Amino acid sequence: MRTAGIVFSILGIVGTLVFGIQAIQQTETFSFFGIDIGISQANWTPVIVSAIILVIGIVMMSFGRRSATN
Repeated sequence: MRTAGIVFSILGIVGTLVFGIQAIQQTETFSFFGIDIGISQANWTPVIVSAIILVIGIVMMSFGRRSATN
């Protein structure tokens, strides 16, 4: 279970970074009365799913440690 948690964590980190950078690059900004306003046309769903996979991996690693010590 701990090995699967490590795999999920690595996939979650990589996915969050890759999709997060893509989403940030799809954001446009403009100035309105001296205030910078950003408009995002990105699809944030892959970033959210990657973050959830990362959390699942961390939880699986913690349960793997607990069961190994018992």
